[in-house]
Amino acid sequence: MTKDRLRKVFAVGVTIAVLAIAGAPARAQMTVFDPSNYSQNVLTAARTLQQVNNGIQSLQNEAMSLLNQARNLASLPYSSLAELQQSIGQTQQLLAQAQRIAYDVNTIDQAFTRTYPQSYSTTTSSMQLLADAQTRWQNSLASFQDAMRVQAGVVQNLESTRTQISGLVSSSQSATGALQAAQSGNQLAALQTNQLADLTAVMASLARAQSLEGARTAQSQAQARQQLERFLNYGPGYQAQTVRMFR
Repeated sequence: MTKDRLRKVFAVGVTIAVLAIAGAPARAQMTVFDPSNYSQNVLTAARTLQQVNNGIQSLQNEAMSLLNQARNLASLPYSSLAELQQSIGQTQQLLAQAQRIAYDVNTIDQAFTRTYPQSYSTTTSSMQLLADAQTRWQNSLASFQDAMRVQAGVVQNLESTRTQISGLVSSSQSATGALQAAQSGNQLAALQTNQLADLTAVMASLARAQSLEGARTAQSQAQARQQLERFLNYGPGYQAQTVRMFR
């Protein structure tokens, strides 16, 4: 207890004593000061004042706790969810626009059965062989174009990614509570996942182009061997025959 509070308590005690003396019966010839009673009154006043101070401090602590809880429950004012969804949507759209042979198991199986057969029959015409070779060349060319389009889309997303990282880092550094810090960290993790998705899309498009080109090369070699066999297999050759020229 500070000296100022002790002075106040002492003044209160003196006032109580004076009032007690003033209210004494007139018949009393002499007022007797009771030190024990005075000390008890001072201690009672001091205890009461201490209880009041403790109550005030408890209310202040509770108010501070409520403020901290409010900060911890405050939501992060910045959100990159819309930009992330837009970026992923653009990459998915580019993959969905794959030309000729799409990213679909059934479509791939049908295309390889039709255009990339394991072997050709001897009755297959030269025109059919030429048409299939041209189709395979077009598939390879389109797949390389698709891969470059996906790469261009991912490069265009880099500026949006830079802006999102800047905003999220700034929000994380100025977070006022646990919830804001957690939300900022979650969005940074989502942004990293988006970058991995873009990288996966690029790798998938490149692998698709390389696979189609490899299939075209292998099929072209098989077709070339078969055409060479047809060329060399010209039958039994020339056989002498008796020809009657004059009658």
